Amino acid sequence: MRQIVRHSETTPDTGLLLEADVAVRPLAERDWDAIVALEAGAYAQDGLSEGREALKSRCAAGTCFVLEHEGRVGGYLLALPYPPFTSPDLSRAEDADHPSRNLHAHDLVIAEHLRGRGLGPRLLAHLLAVARELAYDRISMVAVRGAHVLWAQLGYRAHPEVGLPASYGTNAVYMSMEVG
Repeated sequence: MRQIVRHSETTPDTGLLLEADVAVRPLAERDWDAIVALEAGAYAQDGLSEGREALKSRCAAGTCFVLEHEGRVGGYLLALPYPPFTSPDLSRAEDADHPSRNLHAHDLVIAEHLRGRGLGPRLLAHLLAVARELAYDRISMVAVRGAHVLWAQLGYRAHPEVGLPASYGTNAVYMSMEVG
């Protein structure tokens, strides 16, 4: 599934104005160098960077996407089936598939020069549409660095009772929403 958003188009699902041409497309093998660089730039300073093999282990066919801007990867979203109310440990790669009706949005990064344009919520809206198509019941995520405030505005509910691996650091919040 490929969605193209043209200059100055207001998206109906988020109502946000996008300022540049972008395309959301399935992640391809050729995208990994850009994804690893974006992930390291976003998380290394906080000690949350995972590395290529761990990131690749969290990518499931049909539920991982890149944001293409001017022919380059300008962001990505990695999601995989994962048991509800649990989350991957950032300190190690996944070693098994997890058949589940819960789709875990593991990682979402937008390149710094594209931030503030509503592209993160746009990627999550795309994931929600795909989750509905594939008959998932729920989408979960772990919000870090205070992002739980943004995700709550998009319909994700915090579950402070859910314990998280220490690799997420302090103040991480497990969140989820029903796909419905």
